[in-house]
Amino acid sequence: MLAYNDHNAPHERPKLLARLQAGARVALVSDAGTPLVSDPGFKLVREALAEGIAVHAIPGASAALTALTLAGLPTDRFLFAGFLPPKSGERKSTLEDLKNLRATLIFYEAPQRLAETLADMAKVLGPRPAAVTRELTKLHEEVRRGTLTELAGQYGEQPRGEITLVVGPAPEAAPDMTRAGEALDQALAFMPVRAAVDLVSQMLKAPRREVYALALAKKNGQEA
Repeated sequence: MLAYNDHNAPHERPKLLARLQAGARVALVSDAGTPLVSDPGFKLVREALAEGIAVHAIPGASAALTALTLAGLPTDRFLFAGFLPPKSGERKSTLEDLKNLRATLIFYEAPQRLAETLADMAKVLGPRPAAVTRELTKLHEEVRRGTLTELAGQYGEQPRGEITLVVGPAPEAAPDMTRAGEALDQALAFMPVRAAVDLVSQMLKAPRREVYALALAKKNGQEA
């Protein structure tokens, strides 16, 4: 038995991957809840999948958690959204509500609606990484991974069995530097540069280095 945790994961992970590549079987077991949910096991699964190594889940508490642990997507924050509405218009509206969540999304879906749902997801959420999991822990278990766009084109025929969809979180939005510049114009009128930069970067959650460079450019322009 080997310990695998936040502290030793970068050192132990390459060793475990090497053993898997050599044909060994490795079981990741948690002594505190479901493995991979908010623990470094996610990175081990992700790198194993990238190396083409098969990953299987022993039956767990629910299909949602089992799918999450197999998807190779972030597990530190996730939302189980159940079944989406059966009609496309309502489905897209629901997806719009979930679009900006910085969390992995988990859905159940009926086989006859899978192709339509993936197509709507691709339109609303964009080409995010995702996984379609089917018949988990059963004889005909299947996991397909790819972008929503790629997966939407793979289901011309209706699949069988119980399906769980896992979709990656919303990408981090780029900071609005135009708004940062406008805020700096107001702050620099009565504050020193560093104080203005601290205020604006915290208020807009923008990288301090970029805000500082912008502030210096504005200050130098004023002095010139």
